[in-house]
Amino acid sequence: MRIKTLLTQALFAKEGETFTQVALPHTWNALDGQDGGADYWRGIGTYKIELPNPTAGKKQYIEFQGANHVATVYCNGRELGTHKGGFSTFRYDLTAAMLPENNVLTVVVTNAKCDVYPQNADFTFYGGLYRDASFIEVAPAHFDLLKDGTDAVFVTPRISGKTRVDLFPVGAEGCTVTVTLKDAEDNVVLTQSTAAQAHTVLKLDVANPHLWHGVEDPYCYTCEAVITKDDEVLDTVVVTYGYRGFHVDPNTGFWLNGKNVPLRGVSRHQDRKDKGWAISKEDHAEDVAIIKEVGANTIRLAHYQHDQYFYSLCDKTGFVLWAEIPFISQFIPTKDAYDNTISQMTELVAQNYNHPSICFWGISNEITITGESEGLYQNLCDLHALCKKLDPSRLTTMAEVSMVPMTSEHVFITDVLSYNHYFGWYVGEVEDNGPWLDKFHALNPNRCLGVSEYGAENILKWHTAEPDNHDYTEEYANYYHHEMLKTFATRPYLWSTHVWNCFDFAADARNEGGVIGMNNKGLVTYDRKTKKDAFYVYKAYWTTEPMIHIAGGRFVDRAPEERNITVYTNCDEVTLMVNGTEVQTKKAVDHAVVFENVALAEGENTITAKSGDVTANTITLKAVAEHNYAYDLPEGNQGANWFDDPAAVAARKAFKYPKGYYSIKDKVGVLMSNPQTAAILGGLLAQMRQGTGAGVVDMAQMGEEMAQFMNMMRLSDMLKMAGDKFPTEAKIALNEALTKIKK
Repeated sequence: MRIKTLLTQALFAKEGETFTQVALPHTWNALDGQDGGADYWRGIGTYKIELPNPTAGKKQYIEFQGANHVATVYCNGRELGTHKGGFSTFRYDLTAAMLPENNVLTVVVTNAKCDVYPQNADFTFYGGLYRDASFIEVAPAHFDLLKDGTDAVFVTPRISGKTRVDLFPVGAEGCTVTVTLKDAEDNVVLTQSTAAQAHTVLKLDVANPHLWHGVEDPYCYTCEAVITKDDEVLDTVVVTYGYRGFHVDPNTGFWLNGKNVPLRGVSRHQDRKDKGWAISKEDHAEDVAIIKEVGANTIRLAHYQHDQYFYSLCDKTGFVLWAEIPFISQFIPTKDAYDNTISQMTELVAQNYNHPSICFWGISNEITITGESEGLYQNLCDLHALCKKLDPSRLTTMAEVSMVPMTSEHVFITDVLSYNHYFGWYVGEVEDNGPWLDKFHALNPNRCLGVSEYGAENILKWHTAEPDNHDYTEEYANYYHHEMLKTFATRPYLWSTHVWNCFDFAADARNEGGVIGMNNKGLVTYDRKTKKDAFYVYKAYWTTEPMIHIAGGRFVDRAPEERNITVYTNCDEVTLMVNGTEVQTKKAVDHAVVFENVALAEGENTITAKSGDVTANTITLKAVAEHNYAYDLPEGNQGANWFDDPAAVAARKAFKYPKGYYSIKDKVGVLMSNPQTAAILGGLLAQMRQGTGAGVVDMAQMGEEMAQFMNMMRLSDMLKMAGDKFPTEAKIALNEALTKIKK
């Protein structure tokens, strides 16, 4: 029988350092990968692992479920091979290298730059043996452990119940292969046996199968495959699978088992605070529970292959998955890089073939961001063709960056597609999303369109009564996400939408919003301890169990003009209570109720709400005479305690944006359309090009699509691209000049 032993300890050393004991799984970037500075360590780490003694008459294998990016494996000094790709399972045959005792495995891992994807992207690339490592012993006759890191058992179920099982035994001459299908209650449905061949195929017909129907009914079957000889069981593999049928319609979106099921959900990165990628099964389970709580029915698992355990949890929970490879951000025009995309896609499809939750294979993300080329286009076409060859039962997709034209040849490569759109954050306004989507749909009525990323930075310490794009406040994020959900609700042609992101995640190069090393677009904080108010905007839209959430609980100090209270709910109406007294009852509109100018008593006030028997969370607000500037992010994103510096407070107050006048908050295109402001802006751009050259693009040199996006960018955001080369004093002077010109 097969015996699998989890390896939990190793000696580890970075190059040039002394070996120390570490627990497996392990990453060497758990802390420096999240602390900012774009300086986390990328290099070579070596692990030495003691192996169990071999059993006579058995074969031995080593299995790694994730080693980033490249791993070379040695047993007792004998090189077994090199695996390129940080996110998939790989194994090596140890048998010929094993000694009777005192066996040592050496694994040399590197996350340094090379021709292995990903190499450049907006997240930290943690190095190490960060997923489970196992020692496996099997009989000489076994299911092939070297078949692309799989169990060598592939189940292809049809909604009709027809079931094909492809099995790949090795060393099994004269053996019998038996397949037993069981339902979710462990009842035997069918059993069939045949003589073992190198590629064994069994075809079974399950009458009236219970369908896997997403979160509504995630019903799974198991397939138990056994190799026997002379009534002795030599090897057993059990895989989970499910019966379901699906398709995507360009006008009505996703259909599952003949039912229209709009896919509305989240994206997910796999890292955790102070752990990096070396996370536990409990961490995976908590993520699933949080995503289920918010009411999502789909997850985009970005930007790489995730842990097998997480896919299995999604099978049982019913999330429809988009699984992808890390062909992301920067195309590497070499044969080695091309081969790496092919091998990573092959492993993704093969290792996840049996998961009913996966319906879409993602071949790339924003890969045209550094430009298009014939080599890139052909690489993408080859990946699509590979997916269709390996698994014609699922659909391919890709995430396009916003600037990809609606008529680009890239738009037509995959079965369905999505765009990463940040109108309302990086460019434009949130109201620009709907018209863009409608324009694409009208131009390409036969293409199935989704939104693969959208989001806004959401930092819990910044607050305002007048939310504005790029203010990093929780209130703007609430507004942004609410508007996005209203946009999606009226566009049934969108086959999927995936908010970026469910959780904050590490991006060591980031330094914005007063936070370093982090992408703060999550609905939940990096440590999973705090659900932001925006989380409840989604819960109000996506769940049916009655709920009420009062937003703004972290915006405690409220000046007289800051006392609107917003409630998100899936109830029809809500009654607000202040200090135990009912204030007002209002109908919900688009899952929200805004109570305006709520009277607060001096000092602390207890705020709650109800709808029938449903009660809301309780928040405490404090009435103050004037705005608390500690809630404001300063221009230039200075440190977290900027408000303790009187000069910094004065600078923050110096920025005025009078209504009806131009300012640095206006879009570049708007400023360029007025001769007076265009003259000011033209002089500024010339100054920035001559003085620094940092972050400034000559609009005359751009393509039409890129120029349009730059025109949609706010001048204040363009100034941020120049960093400290354009100081706060200069921004104040520029803003004052613009605010003298009436619109």
